[in-house]
This record gives sequence, C-alpha cells and structure tokens, in this order.
Amino acid sequence: MDNHNLQSRPRYDLLDGLRGVAAILVIFYHFGEGFANSPVDQMLNHGYLAVDFFFVLSGFVLGYAYDDRWRKDMTASRFMLRRVIRLHPMVILSVALGAVAYLIQGGVQWDGTPVPLHWLLVALLLGMLLIPVLPGMGAEVRGNGEMFPLNGPSWSLFFEYIGSILYAVWLHRLSVRALRWVVGLSAIGLSALALGNSSGAFHIGFGWSAGGLGFLGGFFRLSFSFSAGLLLCRTFRARRIRGAFWICSALIAAALACPYVGAADGQPALPNAAYDLACTFLLFPAIVYIGACGFTTDRLSTGLCEFLGRLSYPVYIIHYPVMYLFYAWVWTNGVTLAQAWPVCIGLFVLIIAMAWLSLRFYDEPLRRRLSAKLLH
Repeated sequence: MDNHNLQSRPRYDLLDGLRGVAAILVIFYHFGEGFANSPVDQMLNHGYLAVDFFFVLSGFVLGYAYDDRWRKDMTASRFMLRRVIRLHPMVILSVALGAVAYLIQGGVQWDGTPVPLHWLLVALLLGMLLIPVLPGMGAEVRGNGEMFPLNGPSWSLFFEYIGSILYAVWLHRLSVRALRWVVGLSAIGLSALALGNSSGAFHIGFGWSAGGLGFLGGFFRLSFSFSAGLLLCRTFRARRIRGAFWICSALIAAALACPYVGAADGQPALPNAAYDLACTFLLFPAIVYIGACGFTTDRLSTGLCEFLGRLSYPVYIIHYPVMYLFYAWVWTNGVTLAQAWPVCIGLFVLIIAMAWLSLRFYDEPLRRRLSAKLLH
C-alpha cells in the first residue's frame, strides 16, 4: 500500500493496521497448512481470503492517493516507479531467503527429487523479476506447481503489479459508471470459476499456481477486489464510527477463521464457494468502508495501527521461507499440531523479528535512497 500523502489522515493509519491484522492471520493459516489433509480440514480455513481483502484495500488507498493527481503531476511511468520502489526491495529479499531455505532443505523437490543448481538459479532470477514459473518447467523447483516456488506468496505481488499497471494506464481514466461495469463483469467471472468448482475444492484460492485456470482465477480475484476498492474510494461518504479498528479486526478474524462451509462427508461443497464470494463481494468492501470511517483516537490503537501497518508488508512477504522449513520438519518427522505449537509460537516471534529487522535496516533505507535518486 502506498502511503503517499496519507499520513495526515488518521483513518488510513487504521486501514494500515487492519492490513497488519490480516497479515498476521495469514501466518497462522500457513502454519495450519502443515497439518491439513484436505481443504476441508485446514486450520483457519479461509485464510487465503486475506489476499482479496488486501486487493480491496489497495484499490481504495491508491485511488485516494492518486486519483486527483493524474491531471497535475502524475504519469503512468512515475506512478509505476513509485510502486516498484515501494514493493520490490522486499520481493528481492524474500526470494533470496527462499533460495537459502531451499538449500537448507537439501535442494530437492518435495518428493525428494534432486534439482540441478542451475534451475535453482533460474528460479531465483525469475522470482526476483516476478516472472511466473509454469508447472513442469525446470525452474519449478519444488514440484508442487507454485508460480513462485522460492516464495509462494509472491504470486499476490505479481497480481498487485498487474492491478497497478491497469490503474496507471486505464482504470484511473474510467468514470464511476464504467468502473461499476468492470466490477460487475469481474464478479461474474469470479463467480463462474468458484461456483463451477474450477479450483477443485469449491473455493477461490486461485492464483498461487499458473496451472489449469489458476492464472485466470487470480486475475479475476485481483480485477474484482482492486476495482471494488477503487469504486468504493470514488463513492465514499464518511460517517464517524467509533471502535472501527476493533470491529473490523474482529470481522476479519471471524471471516478468515471460519471453518469450511457445507462439507458433506469431508468432501468439498458448493456452500463454501458461496461463502468465499460473499466475503469478497460484500464483507471486505464493508470492512474497508467501516475502517475508513474510523479514527485512531487513543494511544493504544494509534500505536498498534502504526506498528502493524509498518510490519504488515514485510511480515507477509518474507514469512513463507520460514514456513518451507517448518513444513519440512513437520512432514519429515511426523510432528502433530499439539507437538508443534511451541515451535509455532517461537517461529512467529522469529518472523516478526525478521520483518522488523528487514524493514528497519534494509527496506526503509533502500526506499529512501531510491526515492531520493529517482523521484526528485
């Protein structure tokens, strides 16, 4: 999220805090992946929907920050340069950490197949450039179809860049009426994939893989949520809502922690797809609206939102290399969830520390240097 010219608006500190809440919940969702046998029994079952919330939030904040600047001092190339400076340093670091984790695991796919070093180097280069890897390519070094095999969550940054490009060259020009058409058509596309069970599990967890309809599903997730956030920004009328941060945090936690909906005999079922669509189409825009209507008026919520906002992106983008090592330990040793909880807590603290250190000593200093050199 680009915070240009937003610091004077307390409500956007609140939205940044909500982004941090969702990022932390994603960590625990990914811990649960290590013990799930199917999408039905996954702990914090709908954690993947955090990405859709991020996209709505991104569309809203970018629209607020830049919509009125295109006729003044903003160009598409300058806007994208700002986005690259904001996002890409951590992308590069996360992929490098992913390569280190991969070597610690022995440089093999999940099934134990050795991978030549040159394919790891290719995967490293493609990951740093945010170029997707197709299933079956030599650079798909983990063998499970990830678009970015050295840092799985990079897929959402790939689509975030697509959203930024679309905004820079097209979406910022659209009228509210035209933007409603984009939102509506995207909703139809995403609904068709979800209700038609294109994911194989009646959910909208598309995008992490380019296999099958994964890329198309990821695009529809981005196009709906980003455009909906932008539309919400352009039609926004504030109403003061007390306790907005705590209300929104509870809603996000409840939405992501909800168990799989409607499973029959442990099999995926249509009601879950409907739940995912309801969260994406209705709940997440509502949460962003409530959050934008709130203010951080006390020291606790102000400090918490500032802390969570600063750490949200580093936490999200660098935590997965730690998860790869965690999964290898769990699966190799047959560790149960009850046995793993102390390790999970320790790794959570480690991830927060890594995020803070990378932000403090790498990301923020590098962004300051790049901004001073390239934007002035």
